[in-house]
Amino acid sequence: MMFKKRRTKAPLTFWDHVAELRMRLITSLLAIGVASVFGLFLYNWLLDSIFLPPYCRVLDSQGIDRACTLVITEPLDGFKTRIRVAIYVGLLLSMPFLLWNLWRFITPALDRREKRYAIPFVVSGCALFICGAFVAYSTFERALDFLISFGGDSVDPLFSPGAYLGLITYMMIAFGVGFEFPILLVFLQMAGIVTPRQLSQYRRYSIVGIVVVAAVITPSGDPVSLAALSLPMYVFFELSILVGLMLQRAKRRNVGSES
Repeated sequence: MMFKKRRTKAPLTFWDHVAELRMRLITSLLAIGVASVFGLFLYNWLLDSIFLPPYCRVLDSQGIDRACTLVITEPLDGFKTRIRVAIYVGLLLSMPFLLWNLWRFITPALDRREKRYAIPFVVSGCALFICGAFVAYSTFERALDFLISFGGDSVDPLFSPGAYLGLITYMMIAFGVGFEFPILLVFLQMAGIVTPRQLSQYRRYSIVGIVVVAAVITPSGDPVSLAALSLPMYVFFELSILVGLMLQRAKRRNVGSES
């Protein structure tokens, strides 16, 4: 009986990876651009219902009797702010597609069984990003209150749209990216770059690194935001070690069953 040989794909060259990366980046930018159109129409609702309430509550808590509005100091401030918020909204809405593109780019480094984690990777990545953005928004009021109080009673807070909205949106994105930390660690363990044992051995150094990274990516620099980001990142660090151990055991069982 004749058996046909199964064709195997030739390994990708360096330039093949570069070409695929370029294609993934182009499609991701197009996805962000298309999703940003929705941000242009949602701008007024986001400003009145999402972004301004923390600022208004801080003014009330500090007894500042003034209208809760943002002040434009340059003719292009309003235009630039609307475009910036639209891009941030586009980034959030296109996050599932961006994560899927990232997964499709890194799958050549994984075996057949590990490629099955595509949907859990995308779902968990989106969920963690949204959780990080929510934590940033929830702690932003306390952070803003600390920053305004630190300036003293003689300083009257009067923010421009670019400065204020840039701060709150950047914090939400920074926290969202920071909450992707366990996804990165799990992937590094799946690819064999690091092992759960190595992560456990360098736990103390990792704690210091987490605090430093959290201090760098939080633009406000206040202790509330620093603690709100660094503590979950450390919890995620420990959980990623447990996930890595589970993946190792599953891989050993699969190898034993095949042998």
